[in-house]
Formats: sequence, structure tokens, C-alpha cells
Amino acid sequence: MLEISHFNLEALLPFIAVGFAAQLVDGALGMAFGVISNTLLVAVLGMPPALASQRVHIVECFTTAVSGISHLFHGNIDKRLFFRLLIPGLIGGVLGAYVLTSIDAAVVKPYVLIYLSAIGIYLLARGLLYPPKLREARLIAPLGLFGGFLDAVGGGGWGPVVTSNLLIQGADPRKVVGTVNSVEFFLTLAVSLAFIWNIGVADVAGATLGLLIGGLLAAPIGAWAAKHFNPKAMLVLVGIVLTLTSLYGVYRAWS
Repeated sequence: MLEISHFNLEALLPFIAVGFAAQLVDGALGMAFGVISNTLLVAVLGMPPALASQRVHIVECFTTAVSGISHLFHGNIDKRLFFRLLIPGLIGGVLGAYVLTSIDAAVVKPYVLIYLSAIGIYLLARGLLYPPKLREARLIAPLGLFGGFLDAVGGGGWGPVVTSNLLIQGADPRKVVGTVNSVEFFLTLAVSLAFIWNIGVADVAGATLGLLIGGLLAAPIGAWAAKHFNPKAMLVLVGIVLTLTSLYGVYRAWS
């Protein structure tokens, strides 16, 4: 059981900062909470990678809930797109969790990150050189299935894969970010429910609690930012974030 006497706000501050920064980017751009959190926890705070991934996964169940509600409040959700992503995403997530033990995600992950780096560069160039021309996305169900599967197997990837590909198809950036963030709550909950049940409430102490506080504080701000960014700026920012985080992931995987 968590003892209040051991609560140390000063020790939590670095983790609160990590959770806040990661969720601010994720809420505004529709991706990168897991990538940014894991990167900062491992590279900056020195946390073992497995422990960092475990705690980030738990926190995402809560931050995606607040982020989804915030996006709904700000009118950032496309209901039709939401349901077209939801079912395939859940199926992909459950399948990914089922076959996790038989797939070496470490082998596949660098190639996925290279692909995402290329997507990021493309989006960056598209945002800088061309005014975005909005059109309805067509390839949705297979994208949701693949994104959900990759998220479960590789410990992340729903936002980068689904958001970036919907933007390439020409969908409205604000609606894409809000909808993808909202679907992610149900995906994360479905994949993580058994894991959270086995760990128990006591593990919410320490770093996990700090990440949770920071993430929850930033979630409404990210949703507000998504509503007020213009589409061209969002394409550029998504391209930058996706390219940098993916290239760093490739470097870590092969270094």
C-alpha cells in the first residue's frame, strides 16, 4: 500500500516534467507520448528501458482518457473517422498482444522507425513547400489494424503510424489529431487492462505518479493547441517531431 509519509514532491518533479512535455506534444500533434517519455526517462534520467516502457504504458491509460475528453470538448473529433479506426484498432491491438511472445519486436522496430522517418521528412516538405489541400482519407480500416497491432507488439506506434498516414492522405490535421488521440484511449485500455490488474495500485508510486501528474496537466493544453494551430504549421511540426524521434529510435536500436 502507498504510504503518504514517503511522498516526496521534489523527487517527482523530473518525472512530472517528462510527462508534461511528452503529453503536450502528443495532445497537440497526435503522436509521440511514448517515444518522448521513454527517450527522456532512459537517456536523460537513466531509467532502465524495460521499467521506463512499463510505467509509460500504465500512464497512457489515464492521459489518453483526459486527452480524448479534451479533444471532444474542443470539437477536434471526426465521429465517422473515430468508429472506422476504433474497431480495426482494437482488433489489431488484441492480435498484437496475443502474438507478442512469438515476434521479436527488436528486429522489426528499426525498419518501422526508418519508414516513419521517411514519412516525417515527406510531411515536413509538404508543409513547407505546399499549402495543405484537405481531402477525405480513404485507407482507414487497414491502417487502424496495422497501427493497433504495431502498438501492442512494439510498445508504441499508434500515433506516429496512424496520424502520419492519415495526414499523407490529406485529412484535416486538427480532426486527425483529435480523433487518433481519442481512439488511442480504448486501444491502450484494451491492451493494458490485464497488465495493470496484475501490477496493482502500489506501482503508481514514484516515477509513474510523476509521469501521470505531468501528463494529466498537459492533456487539456495539447487539445487546445490542436484546435488553434493552422494545418500548415501542424504538418511542419508533425514532420519535425516524427523525423527526430524516429531517427533517434533507429540510432538507439542499432547502436
